[in-house]
Amino acid sequence: MKPDFREALAKRILTGDGAMGTYLYGMGFPVGVSYEEFNLIRPHVIEDVHRRYYEAGARVIETNTFSANLASLSHYGLDSEVEAINRAGVRIARAAVGADAYVVGAVGSIRAGKRKNISEAQLEQLFRQQMDALLQEGADGLLLETFYDLEEALLALRIARSLSDLPVITQFAVEKDAVTQDGVPLASAFEQLKQAGADVVGFNCRSGPNGILRAIDAIVGDIPLPLSVFPNAGIPDYVDGKYSFTASPEYFAESAKKFADRGARIIGGCCGTTPEHIAAIAAALNGYTPQQTTDTRETAPAVQTETIQIKESFTPPAQTEPNIVDLVKERHTVIVELDPPRDLDIQKFMAGAKALAEVKADAVTMADNSLAVTRMSNIALAALVGQQAGIRPLVHIACRDRNLIGTQSHMMGLDALGIDHVLAVTGDPARFGDLPDSSSVYDLTSFEMIRMIKQLNEGIAFSGKPLKQKAKFVTGAAFNPNVKYLDKAIQRLEKKIESGADYIMTQPVYDKELIIRVAEATKHLSVPVFIGIMPLASGRNAEYLHNEVPGIQLSDEVRKRMAGLEGETGRAEGVRIAEELLDTALEHFNGIYLITPFMFYEMTVKLTDYVWRKTSKLTR
Repeated sequence: MKPDFREALAKRILTGDGAMGTYLYGMGFPVGVSYEEFNLIRPHVIEDVHRRYYEAGARVIETNTFSANLASLSHYGLDSEVEAINRAGVRIARAAVGADAYVVGAVGSIRAGKRKNISEAQLEQLFRQQMDALLQEGADGLLLETFYDLEEALLALRIARSLSDLPVITQFAVEKDAVTQDGVPLASAFEQLKQAGADVVGFNCRSGPNGILRAIDAIVGDIPLPLSVFPNAGIPDYVDGKYSFTASPEYFAESAKKFADRGARIIGGCCGTTPEHIAAIAAALNGYTPQQTTDTRETAPAVQTETIQIKESFTPPAQTEPNIVDLVKERHTVIVELDPPRDLDIQKFMAGAKALAEVKADAVTMADNSLAVTRMSNIALAALVGQQAGIRPLVHIACRDRNLIGTQSHMMGLDALGIDHVLAVTGDPARFGDLPDSSSVYDLTSFEMIRMIKQLNEGIAFSGKPLKQKAKFVTGAAFNPNVKYLDKAIQRLEKKIESGADYIMTQPVYDKELIIRVAEATKHLSVPVFIGIMPLASGRNAEYLHNEVPGIQLSDEVRKRMAGLEGETGRAEGVRIAEELLDTALEHFNGIYLITPFMFYEMTVKLTDYVWRKTSKLTR
């Protein structure tokens, strides 16, 4: 007979299961349907997934009921099936696993996204209906997960406690740099959950292992209860209409030990994780003794900023220099990326743009809500960069956020502002960003967007109607060389050039041999390539990029050099590694694309200056 759930938590670390929704998606079931309905119409499929996780080593099994509440199910015409779906969820999980596993009823946030204004009385009714069905069917406990709102989590927890004294796990969805939940310090939020009757607190979804580790390390004060963690398998990639995740089972195994060291007693996986990830976690934790950890939090240095005065009028900047395609044909050319801020403060961003202008960078490039995280409009910042910093702006245009109408409108606005350098990208899926209920549009592929932008250069609107004048866009395309089959990636790149791409910007490369291979593989292309170099900020940053970010891979040598380095020491080593990569890159490419990590623009300022010194170009 298995021990009481609370007793088991006190004595050992339990392995949780992995994703249900993304695993079903990977099996070929489409998005846009109710996976919870599968409890009734495809119970054998759900039972098979549970069994796979159990056989991989999971001993905490979540029911397939995350969104099995009336508000969500009514969207699919399943208003009358709430009780049946939840009860079936418990029965199916129980049938799939051995007697040594704990089946917990999964209950997701209801208020997240489009239902933020739902009343407390309605919430209480919805939670009570779902939880009562799960408990009546004999769940070993409840797992309240993916909560963004502390008040909603407390309400759900109070209802759970009014219905049962079984164990309750309560988890927040939190961003990697967050130190609060709903404005409340995390330690205080967890204390409130303890007072309301939670047995375990923790995190799931939204972030991969690195992000959740950072959130745990950012907590000021003691965590009053055992932790549970269910991270995503990194950041999802979206290629050719398919989602995929990058974090490997081996990475999850190492991360599991770090979570255990920080007090986690249930460790599983969320979006993108598979039975292979769970098997790796179970193997890593088998007989593992948690170690005492030290505070390794990463903090940014203080930055001196000046107040930026916005001019009352704006005149499109006159282009007195050749475009970057013409420049790179003549000499080494440097483009530097700065991330737009996630709040309304632009001081540091503008200070970085001005510092890059002072060291004669050729352009500052700005992503378009990269990783589907909401940031300030890059078109507004591009105008300020050109006007106030005196440096050419280059903006990314993502297919994700705008339909055909919005995309043409956006391009017309850029033309009016005199911003004529752009990079067309697919864009990370919205469902994995900070507003998961927002829509990914994808009216256009990156190939189609390039063609449509070049069509504007011919004076033809997206609709095919003539315009009164022609645009002058210099349009770039993105390229990921960190792939197993480089030749196939080059074939895809050639299609972008056929679509009209004027230049190429690559994902960051951390291997000298790969830089040379890319140079050889692209030397036949008719357009210039800007090779991506992003200095590493710390050992953690290195592991995060390697394991969780699509399209980025680090060499074993680089990872060893960065291991354990943090703060200024880590950034200094990151710059040294980048300089060594530049030594190779400058021999094979005129185009250099520097990517600034965490707005540490001092790093890319140093690297820009290094390029000029290496190429004997100290002044212009």
